[in-house]
Amino acid sequence: MKPRISVLTLGVDDLERSLAFYRDGLGLPTQGIVGREFEHGAVAFFDLQAGVKLAIWSRKDLAHEANVPLTSPSSTEMTIGHNVGSKAEVDTIMALAEKAGAKITAPAQDAFWGGYSGHFLDPDGHLWEIVWNPAWESFD
Repeated sequence: MKPRISVLTLGVDDLERSLAFYRDGLGLPTQGIVGREFEHGAVAFFDLQAGVKLAIWSRKDLAHEANVPLTSPSSTEMTIGHNVGSKAEVDTIMALAEKAGAKITAPAQDAFWGGYSGHFLDPDGHLWEIVWNPAWESFD
């Protein structure tokens, strides 16, 4: 198997609220909500880097599709890492997220390992890390 992730789907409680957060607040490109004509099908896709998409889908519909119980979400299950090219870009994205309604859980700061990062929760409690790592290639 070739390791390849092409879509990261987030289960959300309010599709319209999450669409506004990611599209209007963070400025991610999207065609909006599609699939409303299908039971359990309404979803929104956001274009990230080449070949990768972020999707938001109702937690209830996601549980139905995957045949798993709908349980309480936890912000500690995973983080979504957004690597950027500079400390200033970390600060800019953190401010944009906060203005869009994100809850800042850890303000951007120098990290013990030599980088710079901050964390926020989106409206559904998904944990994001905005990070600059001087040891990695530029993400411009």
